[in-house]
Amino acid sequence: MSFWRNIAGLAVRRPDGCEDCDECPPGLPGEDPTFTTAVTALGAKLAKVDGRASVGEFDAFAEVFQTDAASERNIHRLYDLARQTTRGYESYATRLAKRYRNCPTLLEDVLDGLFHIAGSDGAVTHDELSYLESVSSLFGFSPLVFRRLRATHLGLGADDPYGVLGVAHDAPDDAVRSAWKGALVVSHPDRARARGLPSEFIEVAEAKAASINAAFDTIMRERRELALEGAA
Repeated sequence: MSFWRNIAGLAVRRPDGCEDCDECPPGLPGEDPTFTTAVTALGAKLAKVDGRASVGEFDAFAEVFQTDAASERNIHRLYDLARQTTRGYESYATRLAKRYRNCPTLLEDVLDGLFHIAGSDGAVTHDELSYLESVSSLFGFSPLVFRRLRATHLGLGADDPYGVLGVAHDAPDDAVRSAWKGALVVSHPDRARARGLPSEFIEVAEAKAASINAAFDTIMRERRELALEGAA
């Protein structure tokens, strides 16, 4: 997890895109007490989400959030305190988002680290995924960004519109449109009717075509909304 060492340890540079940012806190994130406290609390409370905060999850936290030896005892103490309950994680996420609002790359790295912790026991539970999605929203990320991050760590979900069309999250619009048209050609109900298939098969084809159209509409709508947010 070298990206995490860069931002949470005593990194040799500021996060990407923040070198000339006057509104970000001075210094390195790993040297910022607000950053350290918030990330430690978010990792600890994530470990509690599934009802059991295991030693293995702290080991995963220590793997991605590497601190200097002088701070290790305090970090461990804060982690143990924070993992007693999931309550209050929103305030830590909001504080971190406000302090690093102009450093979205860093906030994405924080989510990457949290995904790593969640999956350290071999599975990410529904409750953990809900926690991660909530943190992502508090960071100010759109559902599209969270879906991309989730797909990076967990693969495409069955309800992921990109999975329905079989394209990557970063595929250009033309590729998305081409995949949509190609999927419709294969799954169009008229093909089932032309082959004389029973009505049950036609109904399945209609449902599949509807899901393909819905996936395409969702992707294009989210991309338009993201473009408008970027232009604002």
